[in-house]
Amino acid sequence: MGDVFKALVDSTRRKILDELTEKDGQTLFEICTRLAMKYQLGSSRQAISQHLDVLEAAGLVETRREGRYKFHFINTAPLEPIVDRWLRRATKEPE
Repeated sequence: MGDVFKALVDSTRRKILDELTEKDGQTLFEICTRLAMKYQLGSSRQAISQHLDVLEAAGLVETRREGRYKFHFINTAPLEPIVDRWLRRATKEPE
């Protein structure tokens, strides 16, 4: 769970996840373009690639290669333990 929190602490990584939620299966070029257009984020492709590596290491992003293209997909499964631990428990009625 620590890797997930580490990945989510950075606002750029949260924006990347927002963009993958809006349009899943993007290339690095697409992600960089959307971040620049929507958030005026001037990060280099290398910087965004490093952010994607952190998200992938935390399991929040999965990739698939097709020829020379690498597509990035959001994976929400690592968020389930967080939801179970704090959100679902909070909504249960006291025993």
